[in-house]
Amino acid sequence: MRIADQLAAAAVFAAMCFAQTTKPQSRDLTLLEGRGQLLTFHQDVTKVAISEPKIADAIVISPREVMVNAKGPGRTTLVIWETGSEPAQWEIQVTKDTADWDTFAKSFTEAAGTPITVTGTGDTIVLSGKVQSVEESKRLAGMAQTRARNVINLLQTPPPAEPRQILLQVKFASVNRAALTQVGFNLFSANDKFLGGTSTQQFTPPRFSPIQVQNGTTSGNTLNFTDLLNLFAFRPDLNIGATIKALQERNLLQILAEPNLITVEGKDASFLAGGSFPFPTITTTPTGGATAPVITVQFHPFGVKLDFTPTITPTGAIDLKVAPEVSSLDFTNAVTLQGFVIPALSQRRAETEVILKDGESFAIAGLIDNRVIETVDKVPGFGDMPVLGKLFRSRSTQKSTDELLVLVTPHFVKPLSADEKAVLPQMPETFLPTVQQEKGKKHKSAKQPEFVGPRGQQIPK
Repeated sequence: MRIADQLAAAAVFAAMCFAQTTKPQSRDLTLLEGRGQLLTFHQDVTKVAISEPKIADAIVISPREVMVNAKGPGRTTLVIWETGSEPAQWEIQVTKDTADWDTFAKSFTEAAGTPITVTGTGDTIVLSGKVQSVEESKRLAGMAQTRARNVINLLQTPPPAEPRQILLQVKFASVNRAALTQVGFNLFSANDKFLGGTSTQQFTPPRFSPIQVQNGTTSGNTLNFTDLLNLFAFRPDLNIGATIKALQERNLLQILAEPNLITVEGKDASFLAGGSFPFPTITTTPTGGATAPVITVQFHPFGVKLDFTPTITPTGAIDLKVAPEVSSLDFTNAVTLQGFVIPALSQRRAETEVILKDGESFAIAGLIDNRVIETVDKVPGFGDMPVLGKLFRSRSTQKSTDELLVLVTPHFVKPLSADEKAVLPQMPETFLPTVQQEKGKKHKSAKQPEFVGPRGQQIPK
């Protein structure tokens, strides 16, 4: 081969190697998802190629303009050829637009007051960080559910504090005012010519001894009085007397009950000072093809009863649901069923909810029971006369007014520590001496041992 041919072949080989090793100039382009950028050139664009169309695409909108649109997060390569120039290369990086997400995550920190980390993709959000209470954690999880279906709550809350104990001091005061008025007459005559008496039987009348009649006259007649009532009159010359009941009574009775109950916040507590009375209940049980009645006995409580449930508000006050009740057996309205006397219940009950601070009190009053019982007895005919009819009538009127007053005072309490000792009530005067006092008396009365008897020879000191 000639030298000229060898030089030409070497030039061609060098050009081929240079063409293989030369790479187009690379440029970096960063775009946000959903955004785009326009590329302009000095020469006409002959060809456009992109490696991953799912991340970004290139659209030729004019001979010298190419629009790059970002579709999804990731990296891709764009190559563009110009007329008479080497191909140009762009390394495109598409990032997700987190402006809305950052605003959403920032709202959690502002709502909680502490840094909260919000992560996740798609339909799942993960919350992490520290909050002040369980209620705050639930509230933030509810906010996250507005953006995603699944919420993983990893928020840490401080350990719950021990529930506080509440002492409820209650005072029941029942003031009963009763007035009794009684008016009645018992007329009698015990002379030897005429024996007679009239009474309404409401108050015990005098009783005659057995009547003996001799020669048309009575003899040996005596009267026995078991109750002279409060007025007694007798005319020996006429042998006519009367016992009169004219009395007024006024009673005032005050009954106090002071229960003290301790319970944990959020728990129910109840108190009952009274009892339970039995009453029958008829039920039916199938026996073969028929039903047979069965009588069972149940018990119903009565007396002074109290139910309450305390809770503590965020401000430290006590939200108190209280239901005091005072009931008693009422045999006036009793029912007799198959020989059983079932008494009725006279109840006064109140149920309310209040908010108090430690040591504050509230009162429930106005539960008044007014009753008037009037009994009138008269002798038919004589008791209807205009003026003298009052001598043949007896009247008993009883009025009662019973008012219930309930005073409630809650307190926060805590148990004594291990170093503190509970102080017991001191008796004003001891009934029996204690063991230590008995031992002290024995030590004081014991004498020192002494030698008894002749000592023998002693050496003088």
